[in-house]
Amino acid sequence: MPSRWEQVVVDAEDPARLARWWAEALGYVIVNEAPDEVEIRPTPDQMPGLLFTPVADARRGKNRLHIDLRPDDQEAEVERLVGMGARSVDIGQGDVPWVVLADPEGNEFCVLSSKP
Repeated sequence: MPSRWEQVVVDAEDPARLARWWAEALGYVIVNEAPDEVEIRPTPDQMPGLLFTPVADARRGKNRLHIDLRPDDQEAEVERLVGMGARSVDIGQGDVPWVVLADPEGNEFCVLSSKP
């Protein structure tokens, strides 16, 4: 049997704050909160989740892994996420049908256009 994807680990300056931001952005719930990690999932028993852990080093350069979101309404979702504290970023994407944003700690993610 192949391995199952359980979670993506996100290094964070403030894991609790960033986990709460992503939980709100994705409609996820916090399933575990400890001083050294916070885990969020779609529901308590549904995987995969995102696990936020503390790191002292500042992030440098472009993310090597990022999340793509596919909303029903791209423009409304970008507006909602920016209202929550995301910001637009230019990583050299040029003229593309998606929007690149960064979360409050600067981690890039994409908001894709809606599927027809």
